[in-house]
Amino acid sequence: MDFKVFDLGICDYKESLRCQKDIFNQVKSGILPSGLIICRHLPVITLGRNSSLRNILVSEEILKENGINVYESERGGDVTYHGPGQLTIYPVFNLNYLKKDIRWFIRKLEQCSIDFLNSFGIKAERRMGLTGVWVGKQKISSIGISIRNWITFHGLTINIKSDDLENFKLIRPCGMDIEMGSLESLAQKEFNMQELKTQIIANFEDQFIFNSKTEALI
Repeated sequence: MDFKVFDLGICDYKESLRCQKDIFNQVKSGILPSGLIICRHLPVITLGRNSSLRNILVSEEILKENGINVYESERGGDVTYHGPGQLTIYPVFNLNYLKKDIRWFIRKLEQCSIDFLNSFGIKAERRMGLTGVWVGKQKISSIGISIRNWITFHGLTINIKSDDLENFKLIRPCGMDIEMGSLESLAQKEFNMQELKTQIIANFEDQFIFNSKTEALI
């Protein structure tokens, strides 16, 4: 099965939601087999289905001063931050043609992140009983998904830029007292975002045995 890649560049969170909905409907109707959205978000805090507002540690006024909006989300998990220093990947995959198993799908997403980081010399791993990917004590990739009619949406983030980690201090990421890490802070070098996008697409192709076609939506 093929998937089509949609590169949104840097976009508002609401724009990514509109794109996910459109691609979801195309996959559901059979127009597309599956889609993979790649983007970088303008600063935003999102609240998953299991979120508590207590995990936002600052006032609404401080968030507004920093230009950070807050949105409720259909994804699983607790509170998280999205920013331009991350790669955010939304797979809109039809599991009817893969495997109708939510845990299997989440493990596949984790493996995509692990393989991606390994390709740049960063040894990443899972943690027992937790979702996401870690390097030592630092969490570097977060996952929160939704599934409807066995079609997936929402997805995962991978922290890339070290200068975008500061905003995680405004929240308790995933409802936990944890330290967040990034690819560049761990590798001690900068990376080209287009190179990173190409790599994560290849990791998805490897894990889901797909072929992809990229379309930029900028």
